[in-house]
Amino acid sequence: MQNFSTFELNEPLDMHLHLRDEDMLKLVGPLTSQTFSGALVMPNLVPPITTKEALLSYKQRIKDVCDKDNFEPYVTLFFKNDYTYEFLEDIKNDIIGIKLYPAGITTNSETGVSSMDVEVLRPTLESMSKLGIPLCVHGETNGFVMDREKEFMPIYESLAIAFPDLKIIMEHITTKEAVDLLDKYENLYATVTLHHLLITLDDVAGGMLKPHLFCKPIAKRPEDRTALLNMALGANPKLMFGSDSAPHPKHKKESCGCAAGVFTSPIALQVLTELFEKHGCLDNLNKFLSLNAQKVYDLKPLKKTIKLVKKDFVVPTIYEYKNEGVVPMYAGETISWSIESIK
Repeated sequence: MQNFSTFELNEPLDMHLHLRDEDMLKLVGPLTSQTFSGALVMPNLVPPITTKEALLSYKQRIKDVCDKDNFEPYVTLFFKNDYTYEFLEDIKNDIIGIKLYPAGITTNSETGVSSMDVEVLRPTLESMSKLGIPLCVHGETNGFVMDREKEFMPIYESLAIAFPDLKIIMEHITTKEAVDLLDKYENLYATVTLHHLLITLDDVAGGMLKPHLFCKPIAKRPEDRTALLNMALGANPKLMFGSDSAPHPKHKKESCGCAAGVFTSPIALQVLTELFEKHGCLDNLNKFLSLNAQKVYDLKPLKKTIKLVKKDFVVPTIYEYKNEGVVPMYAGETISWSIESIK
């Protein structure tokens, strides 16, 4: 195995990110824009992004807080059954995709779709297919929590068959079943998070409950993590990095009604470098972190080179701005790689 003391990442892309709004956006936005060339930003604000006016306004707010960095926010619409072809044609060049949430399945998804019947979804999906707008999906049912993604696989299949020209991205996949499905249909793609490459449910709740590792979809079994990790390490061209970094205030994570989300933006590149080096796969990291997404979404990201060095980095215990405070994954722990320079 090669020994690396430095490593360069080119145009890293985060293809599934939550930036929130207002002071939380001001806190977490620069923690991504400093090190990533671009990110696909989720639309589940309150209220969700469903109009062109709201979309462009949100994109500008992101740009305003990230204005010191060479960074492009790729914004998305919140899926609705009744978008007209004319509306989507008008907004097509302003969005990278449309995000579909089953109603109530995760944070701020209460106004998501109440039926996953293909015929109910057809009006918007047919227009998206004709216009070449990708569909990003939170793929879970309301069943038993460990089976929710697995139970959603037939829905992915029905969508892939009904709309063969529609690019469908299975967001933040967590199961071996999703890995197996990915190569079955030409129009299926996926993102995977950092934390799902590293943890299982045992890490979350096997001993003392660790609220800062609690997320949706919930971390699954060791065999699921192994399937995800093997696909990522091999840089399967249909799999992209999407952190699903989801900031919540410290007091909302450390409460009996623990908010779902793991905050990884400030440590993602360092930990991924450590992980891929451990498995002798650093040569594949740029594909997983950038090149795959460029091909799937036909992107030409802004130029940015991140130089990492083999040097210990102690993760801050909290990131704060005004009254907002967010605890990252691995808070207070040591990572073996640090960011040396950004160009």
